[in-house]
Amino acid sequence: MDAPRVTRREALRQAAFAGLFLPLLSAVPGLRADDAPPGPTPASRTGLELGLVGYSLRSLSVDAGIEALHALGVTHYSVFRSQVPILLSTPDVCATMAKKYRDAGITLTGTGVVTLPADEAAHRRAFECGRAAGLSTMTASYAAPPEAATLALTERFVREYDIRLAFHNHGPEDRIFPSPFDVWKAVQPYDARMGLCIDVGHAARAGADPVEAILTCHSRLYDVHLKDTTAGVGVKKDQPVLLGKGRLDLRGILAALMKVGYPYQAGLEYELEGPDPLRGIAQSYGYLRGMADALAAA
Repeated sequence: MDAPRVTRREALRQAAFAGLFLPLLSAVPGLRADDAPPGPTPASRTGLELGLVGYSLRSLSVDAGIEALHALGVTHYSVFRSQVPILLSTPDVCATMAKKYRDAGITLTGTGVVTLPADEAAHRRAFECGRAAGLSTMTASYAAPPEAATLALTERFVREYDIRLAFHNHGPEDRIFPSPFDVWKAVQPYDARMGLCIDVGHAARAGADPVEAILTCHSRLYDVHLKDTTAGVGVKKDQPVLLGKGRLDLRGILAALMKVGYPYQAGLEYELEGPDPLRGIAQSYGYLRGMADALAAA
């Protein structure tokens, strides 16, 4: 049984690098085409909305980040707080910054984690900023473990503004939502627009199977952060690596998203430190796209 599994895994790995890594290398300055095996660029057949999470470009200015998105061929993007400052600035500023991305042909699918305090004024400011930025989804968490009154307050704003909230799990160090199943349990009594952002790396560290979480929670799954890690269960500091270099079942995760017909962004979140993240993003995004296309073809 082991040999066929390894063969399929290797085939997917090769398809990933051959499928998209080569053109990405040629687009990003300083990357060489001989860093990846040659191969054609397949048309995407996955049905998945693959994109990039804004935290990946946290070290770049907005203008440099937009240039990077163009070079990488990424058209779907969830912005980080330094890029569109939801809750941290005014609705006018958020609208202006969001427009820069849209004018550049980038579809904004959401925002990085918006940390909600338990008061009405902060909720309204966050939702006003989200609406001004034209967002239909915001990825969120709470500043403190929410009581029922806080969850009810959030529900009122979700209904008023018709913006989905995808609550993000942050692993065993998170005292609010370590696992996707913690979010799933918390939101059940409330409006269906209160849902999940499954971070597959943090989920695995919290002892949850990301595949099981996707299959169980897909009816309220509004955002997915894709990554790889070498950190084991219970480890409180993540150990991010390039996609395919860690312990996560990325093939199973993508297959689960396809199985449930997941309609929102599944975004690469590249967390390795460094002044120039583009090489690692290109390699990981190419791996992701190639693996997804190979799975769809199979």
